[in-house]
Amino acid sequence: MKRVVLYSMSQCPHCATAKNYLQQQNIKFRLVNVKTATGQKEFSKSGYRAVPVLKIGEQFINGFSVKAFNKLYLSK
Repeated sequence: MKRVVLYSMSQCPHCATAKNYLQQQNIKFRLVNVKTATGQKEFSKSGYRAVPVLKIGEQFINGFSVKAFNKLYLSK
């Protein structure tokens, strides 16, 4: 399975939607809060400026869409 990282912050409704979806699907993921120093440093390397951003394997999705997530996550 591909490693999944969710870059988010606490008051972000789209981040919450992404997090809930991953939990409902029993997909293991690492949550990175971009408001922390460590999270900000890691997030800045992604090149994106807005959350949520999902890193699936070595690919990124900006924003959250079930269709886009599943396409990347389930692809070989």
